[in-house]
Amino acid sequence: MSHDFHKFWLKISAIVIASFGPVAFLATMPEYSEVARFSLDVLVWPVDGQQTYEGPTMHFVSALLGGFLFGWGVMIWCLSVWVYDAEPEGVRKSLLVGVLAWFFLDSVGSIASGAWQNAVWNILVLLMIVGPMWRPAKN
Repeated sequence: MSHDFHKFWLKISAIVIASFGPVAFLATMPEYSEVARFSLDVLVWPVDGQQTYEGPTMHFVSALLGGFLFGWGVMIWCLSVWVYDAEPEGVRKSLLVGVLAWFFLDSVGSIASGAWQNAVWNILVLLMIVGPMWRPAKN
């Protein structure tokens, strides 16, 4: 893949990651939480209505999660715009290490909590975020 395509893919990665932020944020307000609740229900397949975002603790955790995910996505976008041209390998490796760290901890935690289905979904999300970034760009 070319340098320009990697730079483009960083933006795809940023959008994939950041898109989870507003969904989690919506769960902070019960009147807007249905999108987040349904998303969580899909991640813990089958869709059966058993997943909820009830209670102040879940609302707070959703606020934290939404902020972290949105911020992580924005950071990757900024790296693609302001840093990638100067240090493409450093940015590429940083994306890979960060996403692999997320994948490992999220997947192990999902399995440990009985939501193993999310670990399967994580494989798809991992592939969407990483895309061609597994290999260095060809100049």
